[in-house]
Amino acid sequence: MPVHESEVVPADRQWAGEQIEREMLILMRHQEMSSPRRLGGAEALDRSAYVLLNRIEAQGPMSVVDLVDAFGLAASTFNRQTATLLKHGLVERTLDPDGGIARKFRITDKGRERVKADRDIVVEGLSKVIAEWAPERVERFVDDLRQFNQDIERLTGRHWPR
Repeated sequence: MPVHESEVVPADRQWAGEQIEREMLILMRHQEMSSPRRLGGAEALDRSAYVLLNRIEAQGPMSVVDLVDAFGLAASTFNRQTATLLKHGLVERTLDPDGGIARKFRITDKGRERVKADRDIVVEGLSKVIAEWAPERVERFVDDLRQFNQDIERLTGRHWPR
């Protein structure tokens, strides 16, 4: 079977992929170590709740099917996660604002407050990291990171609302 040119990864791209993988691994470890929960915030959200609430906050009410489409995970995962969020009053069930039959999950004021509190801690930590960067470097980094994420979204078909 012939190899198509698009299937071959040039050595420099292979090297770049390896470097990006390593740096992302380290970044995820730093993120985990500096999470609000890890820094002593007893009321801090766990990672999955933080991500899920951020998505619902950004997109608006979402059904389990919407969440499955957005994240590519099993419905059972979201049934479990939304049950926990409901129990803690961070989301509420609501009718589909578009008239569909599926119930949707909407972030509550309490959920919004909890996400904001955690986000404030994360943003403060990130702000310290870039405190001495030149404004142009910060803008370039934000632009490159956004483009990187958008390219992943384009390839996976799972877009994050901005």
